[in-house]
Amino acid sequence: MRTHYCGHLRPEHLGETVTLFGWVDRRRDHGGVIFLDLRDRTGIAQIVSDPERTPDSYEAAGNLRNEYVVKIVGRVLQRPPESLNPKLPTGEVEIYADRIELLNAVRRQLPFQISVSETESVREELRLKYRYLDLRRERMAHNLQLRHQVIKTVRRYLEDGHGFIEVETPILTKSTPEGARDYLVPSRVHPGEFFALPQSPQLFKQLLMVAGFDRYYQVTRCFRDEDLRADRQPDFTQLDMEMSFMSQEEIFELNEGMLTNLFQTVKGIELPCPFPRLTYAEALDRYGTDKPDTRFGLELVNVSNLLKQSGLKYLPMPSARVG
Repeated sequence: MRTHYCGHLRPEHLGETVTLFGWVDRRRDHGGVIFLDLRDRTGIAQIVSDPERTPDSYEAAGNLRNEYVVKIVGRVLQRPPESLNPKLPTGEVEIYADRIELLNAVRRQLPFQISVSETESVREELRLKYRYLDLRRERMAHNLQLRHQVIKTVRRYLEDGHGFIEVETPILTKSTPEGARDYLVPSRVHPGEFFALPQSPQLFKQLLMVAGFDRYYQVTRCFRDEDLRADRQPDFTQLDMEMSFMSQEEIFELNEGMLTNLFQTVKGIELPCPFPRLTYAEALDRYGTDKPDTRFGLELVNVSNLLKQSGLKYLPMPSARVG
């Protein structure tokens, strides 16, 4: 049915008849000629309906509104010079719609605007209530695409060049106490007994290593029954890698290579390699923590030698003022 995605159309498709499916992002009536921005997960394509050049689609285009789901059949043409849009990947072309088919209409007012050009702030509770609409928004779609690209790049790096295999381990398992409480799932077939959701696949790591699977990885879910903090969630995804017969330096090189490849492939950013390294003692001396943010320029300074001969037994606290 579909021949192309909206965001994939380029000048090399000029003259082709294409079939597109998507949501109406915006509708504009410019003196009788109707322009539609058609959106799918790849981006936007501009659709043109002209009563003289495409009379069969003009009436249907006039009845469309935002978020209507439509099928478009039309020809890819070059945009006029004054209509070029360098901000869009598809900004050099437009589709003259020979046929427009309405697949699904919006029956009531939307709870918030979804258009990619919409900058209105939406309350999080409302976004979560209508999550299926929220996921159509540009930011959310971009986040999911980015996550997909990151995981795909990591898989290719580990498998193609470094001999890793991906192994999926069970979610319902026995408790292996680690640093937090386990989530427990009651068993229906064994009353009074429970499964535990893994904090990480620790038990299975050991089984696989002993069994001779010397390099395996998985993109796995981890569950921790903890109070919420800024950097903690009840469940999260982590990249879990296990390796046998490797030195510390080889592990550093593997991870640095993976991260530099990831940033280069996904974002086009070249990271300096090897990464700067700090010993544990140096990190504590300079930053007071073993996981420092090195962007923070105000490092700790040891002034013990300066105060050694002062005879000062303690540092006086400033007196409080009563206003």
